[in-house]
Amino acid sequence: MIKEYDKVRLKTGEIVRIVEVLEENAAYVAEIFKKGVGISIEQIDFKDIASVFEEIERPLAKAV
Repeated sequence: MIKEYDKVRLKTGEIVRIVEVLEENAAYVAEIFKKGVGISIEQIDFKDIASVFEEIERPLAKAV
């Protein structure tokens, strides 16, 4: 399930941040990061999404 604020990659290779779920597994409003252009806000469909990024925390130093 894709939620608000998830980071996803479209089948075109563009990286997107979901800002609103219009209909689960169907339609979303997203910020699309376009190289050399900036950010574009567009509606995308579930079928346009190739993958969802998962966040992993890695400590910079060992805990004392």
